[in-house]
Amino acid sequence: MKKILLTLMATASMAASALAADVKPALIYDLGGKFDKSFNEAAFNGAEKFKAETGIEYREFEIANDAQREQALRKFAGDGNNPIVVAGFSWAAALEKVAAEYPDTKFSIIDMVVAGKPNIKSIVFKEQEGSYLAGIMAAMSAKSDKVGFVGGMDIPLIHKFACGYVGGVKSVKPNAEVFQAYTGSDPSAWNDPVKGGEITKSQISQGADVVYHAAGGTGVGVLQAAAEGGKLGIGVDSNQNGLQPGKVLTSMLKRVDVAVYNSFMDAKNDKFVADIQNLGVKEDGVGVALDDNNKALVSPEMLAAVDKAKADIIAGTIQVHDYMSDEKCPY
Repeated sequence: MKKILLTLMATASMAASALAADVKPALIYDLGGKFDKSFNEAAFNGAEKFKAETGIEYREFEIANDAQREQALRKFAGDGNNPIVVAGFSWAAALEKVAAEYPDTKFSIIDMVVAGKPNIKSIVFKEQEGSYLAGIMAAMSAKSDKVGFVGGMDIPLIHKFACGYVGGVKSVKPNAEVFQAYTGSDPSAWNDPVKGGEITKSQISQGADVVYHAAGGTGVGVLQAAAEGGKLGIGVDSNQNGLQPGKVLTSMLKRVDVAVYNSFMDAKNDKFVADIQNLGVKEDGVGVALDDNNKALVSPEMLAAVDKAKADIIAGTIQVHDYMSDEKCPY
C-alpha cells in the first residue's frame, strides 16, 4: 500500500511538474515603457510576483510603436509562449487577429473586452469607483472649492476616471469646480511628463489645490509640479505616494498586478477561463493607497468617508456612473 501511495505521489508530482513546464508565460507592455511608475509597472510587478512564488521565468517585451503589436504577439505565440498577457486597450485589434491563428494559446488582455473568443480572457476595471474615492479625499483636503484632473490620451477610458473623480468631489462639495485637461490624442500622451507638469501648473494657477492624474508616465510630471507648487497630487494605477512623499494625497490603485499574476497562475494551475472580469471596489480591483508616505495627509474623517463610500458602493446604494456606458458624465 505504501509503495502504491508513493507511486501515486510521484506521479502527481511529475504531472504537476509537467504542467508547470508547459507554462511559458509572456507579458507585453503598452507604449509608455515598463518602468512608467504606473500602469505598465503594475503589470511588471504582477509578473515578478508570479516568478518569485513559482520560480517560473517569463518573457517580456516593450513595444516602441503600434506596428510592433502583431509582430510581438506572433513571435511569442510562435515560440510557444503560453499564456500571453497584453497590457492595454490598444492591443485589441492585433490580439483578435493573432489569437485566431493560435487557438491553443491562451491570451489575456487588460483594459479591453474582446468578447466571444475561446482563448482570450478580458480583464477590465471599474476605474470610476476608485476615482470616486479619490475625489472624496481630494474634496475633503482641498482648502478651496477647486481641484484638477490631468488625463493622458483623450479617450473614453480616461474620461471614465475623470467622471468618477468628479462624482466623488461633488458628493462632498456639490459646487466644486473640477478642471480637466488631457495631454494628447495619440499614444505619446502617456509619456510626456513636461506637458503634464505644464497643465498642472496651469490648473494650480486657476486655484486647484489637488490634482489627480490618469496619464501613465506623464503623471510623474503632474505629481512633481503639484509638489513644487505647494499643492497635493493624486497618483494612479500603482501606489505613487512615494514619488513625492508627503505631497501625494493618495493613489487610485488599479490592480493590474493582480490581473497579470492571476492570468499566469490560472494557466499554471490549468484553471484559465476565457471570460470577462470587471473588477471594482467589491472585488478589491480598485481602491486608494494608504501608507507611511501619506498618513499625515489623511484625517480620520477622510478615512471614515472613504470607508462609508466603499460600503455604499458594495451595497449598491452608491452607483458611480460609468462614462463608457453612454459617454456622458452626469455630475
